[in-house]
Amino acid sequence: MKHLFSFIVSFIALGHLCVSAQLSNKNTPPNVIIVITDDAGYHDFGFQGSNTFKTPHIDAFAQSGMVFRQAYVTAAVCGPSRAGILTGRYQQRFGYEENNVPGIMSTSSKLLGDEMGLPTHLPTIANHMKTLGYKNSFIGKWHLGNADKYHPLKRGFDHFVGFRGGARSFYPFGKENPVRRLEDRIEFGFKNYREPDEYLTHFFANQAVEFIAKNKAEPFFLMLSFNAVHTPLQADPKEKENYSKLSGKRKTLAQMTSSLDKAFGKLIKALEEQHIRDNTLIIFTNDNGGPTDANSADNYPLNGTKANHLEGGIRVPFVMSWPEKIPTNSYYSFPVSTLDILPTVFTAAGGNILSLEVADGVDLIPYILRKKGESPHEYLFWKKENRAAVRHKNWKFLRFPDRPAELYDLSEDISEKQNLATKHPELVKVLYKKLFAWELEMERPLWQLERRFEGKAMERMDAYRKY
Repeated sequence: MKHLFSFIVSFIALGHLCVSAQLSNKNTPPNVIIVITDDAGYHDFGFQGSNTFKTPHIDAFAQSGMVFRQAYVTAAVCGPSRAGILTGRYQQRFGYEENNVPGIMSTSSKLLGDEMGLPTHLPTIANHMKTLGYKNSFIGKWHLGNADKYHPLKRGFDHFVGFRGGARSFYPFGKENPVRRLEDRIEFGFKNYREPDEYLTHFFANQAVEFIAKNKAEPFFLMLSFNAVHTPLQADPKEKENYSKLSGKRKTLAQMTSSLDKAFGKLIKALEEQHIRDNTLIIFTNDNGGPTDANSADNYPLNGTKANHLEGGIRVPFVMSWPEKIPTNSYYSFPVSTLDILPTVFTAAGGNILSLEVADGVDLIPYILRKKGESPHEYLFWKKENRAAVRHKNWKFLRFPDRPAELYDLSEDISEKQNLATKHPELVKVLYKKLFAWELEMERPLWQLERRFEGKAMERMDAYRKY
C-alpha cells in the first residue's frame, strides 16, 4: 500500500511537471524560419498538384500546416520581391521599383552600380526581431545590394553565410569554373570568402542545420534563402532521381527541385532532432513566378510567367506551419501577400504590431485562426514603370504601356482567359483611379533598367501567355 501511495504521488508530480513544461513551452517565444525558394514554378511541387516532380519532404511539411491558395509576392522579379519581404512595405514606397540591382541611375538619385540596394534607413525584419532578443541568421542569396553598407550583418542579422548577388553557379568556383562577378563568391560573415566543397543547395541547408544546433537554447530567427531553382540549370551529380521520362531543361529542373526538397528535409529533421520543431514557426514560399522560358518552370493553372503581372508572375506557393497553433492539413483561401510575413512573425514572437509604423502587411494569425472572417487585404498592388496591376476582392485590373487595360474575375477565371474590361467599363475606371491614387503615394524609382528591357518584358509575356 505504501508503494502504491508513493507511485500515485510520483505520478501526480510527473503530471504537474508535464503541465508546467507545456505551459512553459507555450510562453516561450517561437523560433522563426522563413524559407524562400527562387524562380520555382507554381505547379512544380507535389502539394501544388505536380505528379511529375518528387517533393515528399516539402509535401509533408505542407500537410503539417496551412497552404495558402492565393498568396502573392509584391514583384514579379527577385530583388524587389525580397525587398518587400524584408521591410513589410511595398518596395515602391522607398524607390525600389521592380528593377533588380544593379540598374541604371535615375534622375532622382545619384546611385551607381553596387551603390544600388535596399535603402539603409529602413528597418528590416531582422532589426525588428532583434528588439525582441532574437539571434538572427541569413543564409543563401541576398540580392539586395552589393556594397558593404547593404551587407546582411549591417541590416540586423547576426550571422551570414551566402552570396551578395542574384545568381551563381551551384558548383564551386575554381580553375575549371571561374568566378566572373565578385558578388557571387560565398561569404562567411563579412568578407571572409571561401568556396563550399558540395552542391550549393545542400551547402546552404547544412549551414542552416549548423546554425540551429548552435542556437537551439534561445529563440532564433533564420532566413534560408535558396537560389534554387534559379538559373544556371545545374543538377547535383549525386542526385539519384533520374526523371527518365523528362528531357532537356525540364529534366534538369526536376532534379534541382528534388535536391531542394532533400535540403528542406534536412532542415526539418534538424529541428526534430533538437526537439524544437513544436515551437518553431516556419513559412515556405517562392520569390516570384516561375520563368517558363529560362528554366522550363510550370505555373499551371496560372497564365503568364516571371517578370509580368499576370497570375503566373506574382502568385506563389505559400505554406505556414506552427505545431499546435496552426491547424494541420488546412487551407486558407483569401488573398495574402508576402508583405504579411514581417508583421505575422513579429507578432508571433511577442512584438507589438503598432510599433511597425507604416508596414503594409498584416498579421495573418487572427485570420487563419478564424478570429477575423474578412479578407486580410481589400486591395493589392503591383507596379513596374508603366505596367501595373491592382486586385480588389475577386477583380484584377492590369494596365499596360502598349495595349488597352484588362480586367479579370479571378473567382471564375484563375487562368485569366476572359478579359471583361469592355463588359465592365465603370469598374475599369474605378480601379484605374484607385491604382493611380496608390502610385501617387510611392517614391520615384531610385534606379531603372535600360528601356529595351521593358520591350523584352512585353515580348516575353506574349510569347508565354497561354490564352
